Amino acid sequence: MESKFKEKNFWERLKFLNFYVKWIKSADNKDWSSQQAEFINSLQDNSKNFQLDAKSYLKLKI
Repeated sequence: MESKFKEKNFWERLKFLNFYVKWIKSADNKDWSSQQAEFINSLQDNSKNFQLDAKSYLKLKI
């Protein structure tokens, strides 16, 4: 059961990546770079709320 979920999840992620690559190739650089900047800034802001330090996080098993 878990194997089917992992496989489905893999294919869904791959499908999204293909979609996103097509969008990046067709999008204007200003649009693309401003969205990337917004995304990276939100990750940095959210990292302040993360309770684990980097070393502990890397030890987690997914």
